[in-house]
Amino acid sequence: MTRGVTLLKMASDIVAQLADSLAKAGVEDGELSYKGQGRKLDDAQSVEEIVKEIQEFEGLQALRLEGNTFGVEAAQAIAKALETKSQFQRCYWSDMFTGRLRCEIPPALNSLGDALMLAGARLTVLDLSDNAFGPDGVKGIENLLKSTACYTLQELRLNNCGMGIGGAQILAASLIQCHKKSSADGTPLSLKVFVAGRNRLENDGATALAQAFQLMGSMEEVHMPQNGINHPGVTALATAMQHNAGLRILNLNDNTFTEKGAIAMAQALKHLRSIQVINFGDCLVRPAGAAAIAETVSEGLPILKELNLSFCEITEEAALAVAQAVTNKDQLVKLDLNGNCLGEDGCKALRDAMEDMNMGELLGSLSDDEGDQDDDDKDEDDDEEKDDDDDEEVDEEELEEEEEEEEEEESIDNKLSTPVSAPRPPDVSSFLSFPSPDKLLKLGAKRALLIEQQVDVSDATKTAEAFLKIASVYKEENNDVKNAVLDSIDALMKKAFSTPSFQGYSFVSSLLVLLGLIKSEDKVKPVLVVPGHLHTLEHVVRQDYFPKENVAVLEAFMSRNDKVLDSCGNARNGLQSTLHRVGAED
Repeated sequence: MTRGVTLLKMASDIVAQLADSLAKAGVEDGELSYKGQGRKLDDAQSVEEIVKEIQEFEGLQALRLEGNTFGVEAAQAIAKALETKSQFQRCYWSDMFTGRLRCEIPPALNSLGDALMLAGARLTVLDLSDNAFGPDGVKGIENLLKSTACYTLQELRLNNCGMGIGGAQILAASLIQCHKKSSADGTPLSLKVFVAGRNRLENDGATALAQAFQLMGSMEEVHMPQNGINHPGVTALATAMQHNAGLRILNLNDNTFTEKGAIAMAQALKHLRSIQVINFGDCLVRPAGAAAIAETVSEGLPILKELNLSFCEITEEAALAVAQAVTNKDQLVKLDLNGNCLGEDGCKALRDAMEDMNMGELLGSLSDDEGDQDDDDKDEDDDEEKDDDDDEEVDEEELEEEEEEEEEEESIDNKLSTPVSAPRPPDVSSFLSFPSPDKLLKLGAKRALLIEQQVDVSDATKTAEAFLKIASVYKEENNDVKNAVLDSIDALMKKAFSTPSFQGYSFVSSLLVLLGLIKSEDKVKPVLVVPGHLHTLEHVVRQDYFPKENVAVLEAFMSRNDKVLDSCGNARNGLQSTLHRVGAED
């Protein structure tokens, strides 16, 4: 009996050890793993063993290739083996192109993606982190992301891939297209986890992805640290996040909010009662931004667990407001306010405040505090700013006086040289301030050039405003006006989209906001939508200068049952039909 018990215990221990070993190896049911073997696999011969094991693995659901390096031929051989794996779901393919030329990566990814599509796979996880493949690498998975294989995708991990703005725009357009096609199929894409840290996304890349997030509305985790995103991109993400009510984790560490972005994000957080982790560390939210976030935290966020506002130039008063805001957060496990500008007294006051609330152990270290802002230096800065302001005021007054003198001289000259009855010809600024068909025609044959020169296309919002003002005078029944509008719009859009600094996705976002199809945190007042806006837009999306990736974005929002466009029935139908046709061509 004793011997039987001993054997049973030994067997139990062996099973436990085996389970522990499998857990440590990260192997799940239906998973084949070559993780971390450090193998250099160049051609089909080098992966014969892997190919054989894939072919023989019944019910393969996941393949781990990370920590090895694969050449194009090796990837193609593995792809061939995957073509019959219809139950395949999870791609763990991070760090699998170390030492490869960038030009090798897209064909390798294309072959793997084509195999999954051919197999009829339904992916839930796609992890390609740490591959540094740039925008071209995103093109390598573009077809896969648009296919039925990704209708079921729940996790997309692209950390440290160097996508840049261009890659982010391709990625966003692919996700939007996938959502459109999957929705039509009755199974809308519901991505839950998105990871894209260290990708140089910047404002335009973040804005493009924000449109995809807003459209899907299913995000639970968003990790986008270290991407050079400033307040315009942060504001776009804030607008998108409030449409994702199930969001639990938001990590935007090491981007640059400033007060404007922080306040927009604070407003968005009011809609996110499921949020558990907020990481805005090293985001320069500053005192005003911290105060706005504190107000949101105090009013809601009932299950908040972690709040990171470290290294954000927050002062003592704002830090204490944050501490007070977490008073009743029963599930809080950490508050990080390290690396701010509290000073020795401020750090003590913060610790005391947390101790008084019996939450002292939840406050992270304050060892890297930058010290309180030097009041004397601040006073000197204020004095310098005041002096600068005074100088500016004097300069402005002198400039105004000079302009008044010039206007008086011009007025006298005009009275001497121009008959009293001659009306003053309209100028571009007058037309853009109060547009009318007559004013546009009176700008003459050079109207397109004059308008193009007047509008600052480096500012996407101003360009969108000018677009809608010009389009508002469109007359379908008047060919002269119609041609004048379209010629002017073509000139403006060609210049805009050929200007390197022009942010195309920001332009489309601004258009949608101004048309009332997207809500803005900046409380922008939408224009009164008229058929001319939609007729002109229909013309523009057909032109070669208009990026095709923006078509899917417009179609997604225009296809919504939005009452804003009800008064433009025929124009709306025409635009939707054109968007669908152009999108299908792509």
